This record gives sequence, C-alpha cells and structure tokens, in this order.
Amino acid sequence: MVDPQLGFEGDTTDGFINRLREALGKGSVLTGTDIGSRYYHDLAGKLVAQPRAVVRPRTTEEVSALLRLCHREQVPVTTQGGMTGVVRGALPNANEIVLSMELMNAVEEVDTSSGAAIAQAGAPLQKVQERVEQEGYMFPLDLSARGSCTIGGNISTNAGGNRVIRYGMTRDLILGLEVVTADGTVLQGLRKYIKNNTGIDLKQLFIGSEGILGVVTRAALRIFPASAERQVALCALPSFAQVIAILGLARKHLGGELTAFEVMWNEYYRLTVERVEGVVGPLRAHHPYYVLIEASGDDTDRIHADLEKLLETAMHKNIILDATLSTSNASAAAIWRVRDSSLELARTFPYAARIALDVSLAIDRMEEYVKAIGARIKAIDPGAFAIVFGHAGDGNLHVNLHHEHTPDRRQDLEKLAYQTTSEFGGSISAEHGIGVVKRPYLKMSRTQEEIETMRTLKRALDPNSILNPGRIFTM
Repeated sequence: MVDPQLGFEGDTTDGFINRLREALGKGSVLTGTDIGSRYYHDLAGKLVAQPRAVVRPRTTEEVSALLRLCHREQVPVTTQGGMTGVVRGALPNANEIVLSMELMNAVEEVDTSSGAAIAQAGAPLQKVQERVEQEGYMFPLDLSARGSCTIGGNISTNAGGNRVIRYGMTRDLILGLEVVTADGTVLQGLRKYIKNNTGIDLKQLFIGSEGILGVVTRAALRIFPASAERQVALCALPSFAQVIAILGLARKHLGGELTAFEVMWNEYYRLTVERVEGVVGPLRAHHPYYVLIEASGDDTDRIHADLEKLLETAMHKNIILDATLSTSNASAAAIWRVRDSSLELARTFPYAARIALDVSLAIDRMEEYVKAIGARIKAIDPGAFAIVFGHAGDGNLHVNLHHEHTPDRRQDLEKLAYQTTSEFGGSISAEHGIGVVKRPYLKMSRTQEEIETMRTLKRALDPNSILNPGRIFTM
C-alpha cells in the first residue's frame, strides 16, 4: 500500500527522489544513466536535456501517489505515451519528472454486449485493435503511428486519423475515463454506456487537453462489429473541383459504407513513390490529384458493386482520369501504403528544414489555401515548396513545408503559414494538438476570452501548475 504521508517539507532534491522510490518501488523510478534517450527524444528528432527522473507506475494508485507528492512540493510533471507527437507536448522541460505510462499497457476487458473495451492509457493503439479483432469487433480509431502511439496519447490530443468521416474523432469513441488530477485525486468515470446525463460530462475536459488538467489512466472505448468486407479505390483527378465532386458522389453512392476519403496532391504521391523504399504506385505519377476511397460493410457483393458504380459514374462525368479498385487485402494494403508513408517521406528530407502543418479548413477553400501557402513561402525562400495530403473528407490537411536553403528562416515561414491559415478561417491544429511548438500561434485560432477560460480551468484543477506546464498556453 502507498503511504499518503510520505515526504517532508524542506527535503533536498535527493530526498524527494528517495520518497518517490519509497512510494512506488526502486524499479519504478529511473535517474541518471538509467534514463534512456527515448524519454527526451521525440518522433520529430528533437532532443532536449535529460529529465530529473522517469517514473513508471504500474497502477492508478501509484500514479495518484506520484502526483500527490509532486503537487505538495510543486514539482512539475510531464506525461508520456508513445512519443509520436510532433508539437513537443511530451518532451520534458528542465527539472521536470517524466511520468511514463509504458507499464500500464493492458487491454483489461472486451465486452461485446456493451460494445466497449477497457484499456490502460499506455496500451498501444494497435494492441487494442488486435485484441478487439479477436472478438470479431473493431476499434475504428486508426492512424499510421498505430504501432507506437498509445490510447492515452490519442485521448490527450483527441486524435483523428483515417476513419473520422464515418466514426468521428477520439472524443466520439470514448465512453468513460479514469483520471488522476494534479493533487492525486482519482476520478472514477469508467462507464461502459453512452447515455449519462448526470451533470457536467467531466471526461470531455480531459479529451484533447494534452495532459494539462489531469492524467488519464484507463479508458472505456467504443467498439463496433468488424466489417466483413473492406475495399479501396484509388483515383486520379485533373483538378480540386473534381476532388470535391467525387466526395459528393462518394457520400451519395456509398452512404454509411464510406469509411475513408483521403486526398494527395501530386507532389506527395509522386515523391512517395520515388523516395520511399517498397512503395509502388498503383497509378502513374503525373496526375494533379489522387483520392483514396475506402468502403466497408458486411455485404461483399454490394460493397464492390457500389464502388464500381461510383467509379463508372465519375468516369462518365469526366471527374476522374484513371482509377484502380482493390481485388484483395494485399492490393488494398498496397494502396493504403502510399497514403501511410508520410513519415517515411518526411524523413527523406533534412529535419531542420521542414515544417509539418496540421490544419483544418472548409473543403471548398483548400485549393486556394494551398496555392496561397505555396506562393507566399517562396517570397521568403524561392526554393521552398509544399507537400500536401490529408483527410479531406473531414476538412483536415497536412501541409509539409520544405525550405532546405533557408533553415534559419523556420520561424518566419511557420508564422507566415499560420497567419495564412487564420486568414482562411482555419484551425492551426486539426489533430496533433498545440504542445509547445504551436503555442505562440494559439491566438490565431482561439479568442482571448476562450484562452482565458482555459486558464481558469487549469487554475481550478491544477493550482500549482505541475501538469505539463507551458503546453498549449502559459499561465
């Protein structure tokens, strides 16, 4: 059992670490050379100073004990999941304790009668998917980092991914949460049902708040019967107007069968095929736009017929130039491989001279926005260019800016890009969060009144500001 009275005011730093070891066990607290670089090195390649300590709890009780101690002595804590973020939200600041959820990684229960799965926050997304699949069900959240990102991280950033057009964001897939607040209080909201109109829905405070209000320890997730059939089409299109047109046709012809609608500008498709090992383009790489359409359901013949009819109609109306339809799981995976290779493509360019934008805006403004970004960055660096792709069906674009000849102009290009996003009425973060990287630009998407309301919530739930301090906004 954990002793809630551990710790004495005025102890030295070593005394505090020793009390952590007493509370959680020596093996749960890493210091010095025992701390691997993965705790202060993120997916984007950013390396920061080694944290003061890394704590790896195994239970909610241990998370509570850690936060109770840190709250009392005002020691800052940053929570880490799979470290797949790109906005420096999980990289520790100086003197912070890292709270790693890696040992709390169990899928505790799959309840098909309730359509729910219970998972600890450190469980990798793919582990949840595979466990649920054993019962003939699916957890629909899906993104390319599925093998390493964690459920807690997905909740922290309200991750979106490939199937938002049908199933919604992470927020729409959460039935209940168990959360530990800054002072160690455990909020038991782990419920396996949708309807619960009993006052304020507290779980929504913690979804998408990037760990600044509390630490999610366990989650009740919505699961669905797995579709018997999944088919994928890849289309080449001459203009973005045709991209919008085929999106309308897909919604009309496929209805609830439409699972994903992804768009790739020529630069993304062409460079992925050229530069990423093992990727083979199913279509020739000279077309202006490419759209991936996925449909799923239980009637194989109907799914295939509906997709074929969609492609025939689009071809007849001169909406598409060319298309291919998957004939097997392997061919479907080959099509998805092109779209899922964004990280591998990014790594073929110098890290110091690339900026990853994750924005949302109205679909009918996407083409104009991308043209504006491309033209404006060239005013700073004539050699700069943009690689664009994204979940167009739900208004989310990923715009990677490359400026290899002007690595010192990163801040100027970043500011220009977010100003342009604001000008077009978009959001500076669709699904990756704010973290530290986007913090200076938050005011471009949220009003001062909204930001101050966020601060009010932070003060109420974390009065000593120990949880992920400096992320999203400063106090």
